[in-house]
Amino acid sequence: MALPACAARGLGRPLHPEQGAPARTTCPRQHSRVEAELAASRSGSVAASVCASPPRGVSHGFNCRPFLDEPLQASSSLAGAVRAPLFALLSRGRRKRMHDLRRRWDLGSLCRALLTRGLAALGHSLKHVLGAIFSKIFGPLASVGNMDEKSNKLLLALVMLFLFAVIVLQYVCPGTECQLLRLQAFSSPVPDPYRSEDESSARFVPRYNFSRGDLLRKVDFDIKGDDLIVFLHIQKTGGTTFGRHLVRNIQLEQPCECRVGQKKCTCHRPGKRETWLFSRFSTGWSCGLHADWTELTSCVPAVVDGKRDAKLRPARWRIFQILDAARNFHYITILRDPVSRYLSEWRHVQRGATWKASLHVCDGRPPTSEELPSCYTGDDWSGCPLKEFMDCPYNLANNRQVRMLSDLTLVGCYNLSVMPEKQRNKVLLESAKANLKHMAFFGLTEFQRKTQYLFEKTFNMNFISPFTQYNTTRASSVEINEEIQKRIEGLNFLDMELYSYAKDLFLQRYQFMRQKEHQEARRKRQEQRKFLKGRFLQTHFQSHNQGQSQTPSQNVSQYANVNGSQSLMHTLMQNVTQSSSQKEARDSPRQTAGQGQNDSGSSSNGTNDYIGSVEKWR
Repeated sequence: MALPACAARGLGRPLHPEQGAPARTTCPRQHSRVEAELAASRSGSVAASVCASPPRGVSHGFNCRPFLDEPLQASSSLAGAVRAPLFALLSRGRRKRMHDLRRRWDLGSLCRALLTRGLAALGHSLKHVLGAIFSKIFGPLASVGNMDEKSNKLLLALVMLFLFAVIVLQYVCPGTECQLLRLQAFSSPVPDPYRSEDESSARFVPRYNFSRGDLLRKVDFDIKGDDLIVFLHIQKTGGTTFGRHLVRNIQLEQPCECRVGQKKCTCHRPGKRETWLFSRFSTGWSCGLHADWTELTSCVPAVVDGKRDAKLRPARWRIFQILDAARNFHYITILRDPVSRYLSEWRHVQRGATWKASLHVCDGRPPTSEELPSCYTGDDWSGCPLKEFMDCPYNLANNRQVRMLSDLTLVGCYNLSVMPEKQRNKVLLESAKANLKHMAFFGLTEFQRKTQYLFEKTFNMNFISPFTQYNTTRASSVEINEEIQKRIEGLNFLDMELYSYAKDLFLQRYQFMRQKEHQEARRKRQEQRKFLKGRFLQTHFQSHNQGQSQTPSQNVSQYANVNGSQSLMHTLMQNVTQSSSQKEARDSPRQTAGQGQNDSGSSSNGTNDYIGSVEKWR
């Protein structure tokens, strides 16, 4: 079939401009771009029909040459016939841009264009949604003016206010520890100061009846004199952390000098080269690694007196040493829940710690291998399972806190044949309780903040930074069943009884000290009110003695209904001013000497007696 003239000119080679032929060929009738695509992908007859019959509504003068300039082999592909209906859904301008992008294969520009259009559509939709919301909220304002304009202005104002509040908050409270930035500050009420760290109420029902002397622990510690704090460090009770608090975290006139790279610090008394603290981080293990009560009471006096090379004194000198310690030495210690402490020691032993350097000196000598056998044969006990750790009958981890706090000389030290086991356990427990009760201070690992409070009240020494309660430890990571826990409690039954006793005494002391503190504050407020009232009455009688027109009864009735501290202070200042001005007028040279002698009589004597009593209150 022969092609029409326009199709023949479109498929033929274009004439060059220098030959006089036009460089651009147009069809006499217009056709759509989609039909041109179909015409380019089909045979010549189809192309001729496309050029000959344009669709309805297309104006004349449409140029079909750009679509016919493509190579025929590319136009005849199946992809062009499949994509053609998709382009029909787009408008004319967009079809042209899409066609240009397809020819250049510029996928990046296409993605950016789609993303831009999508974001613009999303922003437009969001604007209409926010406008609808604000129109619902601020409906009455719609009659005043344009709602869209007011909504946009209000939204902008709210956003700016929020940004300003955030900036101000960052300046006022820049840290992450600020209470305002914590969600708990908005969701939970203010915590009760009488609640303990384990979230149980501190107002418990006490099991033991302690006297006022047992609960009131206040030591008149003289750091410039001869007083000495002796820290009894029990293994795995948090004593290392507490020992660092003692040398690094106390407000002192002469703080401890701690150098980088050295384990010990120099804690001298003000103006002296003597230490006021006997602990691991101040004097080292001078009496042996983790020395117990029996070792410390025998060793500390000799070490303090400078007799480091002397042997331990015989047992007959123990009474004098204990009396000497009661005068100048203030023993302190930290206790822990027995099950947690036992598991923590097992984990510590697993890593290779054995405390083989401990002396265990009792009654002037260390125990023999028969009295204290070893639980392991090698250099250490590293890698031992929990069952093996519990099966050793000579394990010093069993009831360690009772053994560390009791006087071992009462039971024959480590010789188990001195008395029956039941009697021995009873004596050890009672000795540990007595020593713990008469110590200057003891704390509990599970109550760090209360431990800090009681230490500060006992020794009148304040810490710089507060203690931190760590609820996650190595012992807490050990998962044990109920059977193993019961067995650990059975192996440490003496420690369980001692810890129950210590916890009851500790919390009662805390309650007693808090109540005493509140009573002291209330007493000071009452004394202040009495003093202000006495000053007011004193100025009243002085003004009466200067010849005021009102009688004392009228003055008292005038100010009898004065309520509140502010009104009383205001009235007091007025009377003091009047009294001072009257005193100046009284002492002026124009006043005769006889005018000062008008205070005789019964009423004036009573007034002077009352003024004297007020001065005693001051």
